[in-house]
Amino acid sequence: MNSKERVLTAFASRTPDRVPINYSSNGGLENRLIKHFKVKDREGLLEALRVDFREAWPEYIGPKLHQDLPEKGMKADNWGIRRRWVEHGSGGYWDFCDFPLKNATEEEVAAWPLPDPDKYNYSLVYEACRRQKEYAVYTGNCTGDIINGNGMLRGMEQTLIDLLTEEPAGILLAKRRTEINSEIIGRTLEAAKGGIDFIWLGEDLGTQIAPMISLKLYRKVIRPLHQKIIDVAKSFKVLVMMHTCGSSSWAYEDFIEMGVNIVDTLQPEAVNMSPAYLKKTFGGRLAFHGCISTAGPVAFGKPPEVIKYCKDILDIMMPGGGYAFAPTHSLQDNSPTENVLAMYETANTYGRYK
Repeated sequence: MNSKERVLTAFASRTPDRVPINYSSNGGLENRLIKHFKVKDREGLLEALRVDFREAWPEYIGPKLHQDLPEKGMKADNWGIRRRWVEHGSGGYWDFCDFPLKNATEEEVAAWPLPDPDKYNYSLVYEACRRQKEYAVYTGNCTGDIINGNGMLRGMEQTLIDLLTEEPAGILLAKRRTEINSEIIGRTLEAAKGGIDFIWLGEDLGTQIAPMISLKLYRKVIRPLHQKIIDVAKSFKVLVMMHTCGSSSWAYEDFIEMGVNIVDTLQPEAVNMSPAYLKKTFGGRLAFHGCISTAGPVAFGKPPEVIKYCKDILDIMMPGGGYAFAPTHSLQDNSPTENVLAMYETANTYGRYK
């Protein structure tokens, strides 16, 4: 099988030749891996790890909508999210650190500059799909999130208050962002001319020990917004994968009703997220992508522990297909290079079906 065939077979809950493999990491670790494999760039690394997935996304070509704040060490993206570089013992990352719409009124949210779907170059999408036609191609990369995306602009506390009280300013921000993302994804799928296999949505629904919000609140406020983007994908007959952090299996029955095909992240240490529970409860109705913890042996163990851990996950998730091997989140800079190599070598060897 080529990569596209392998992924689509697994996502249909059938048995491919081996489990599909995906990859994500922070920049520091990625640079170490590129150096280890002696390749030129990220694409060379993906080939070395035998990653089966690739992304296609249009390029924003409009004006810069929000100015950086160099005096505060902040960079702003075109949604107005401000990030600052945070150093840590093994590297660093860009973390959102300022909430420009925290106290904004509905009128101020309505006037806040957001990306115009007309200001993207969609012509690049078809070429990206053509160039990567042997791979499973997705678009979105956790697009559509409400809690996390609104939280980066209004702060997490205010965002949760917005949802509970249906605060007009917060709800308007969520709706504006959803409308824009729906339009961009629709135009991207149209430009791809069948070259995109699934869209990748995202949401932060769980903590490590419990849901972040109630199912009732999800159904009332967030589900209709997710459904709008899912319906766009279904109109183009592409699959939908939903990323959800933490303890989030409580929403999976709703996901099935909504048309979600694959669930991503699958943090095994969170409540009701063990591989055995997920496979028994949802196997055959949902496919799975993730499950290899970025807070477990890959980060803190030795290669033999990593190999055993990955084999244990594969023993549970592989039978009958329906599983793609991937880290729960981006692999962090504190993950030793030898552990990451052991992780992917295990997937490529032990992950083969007899």
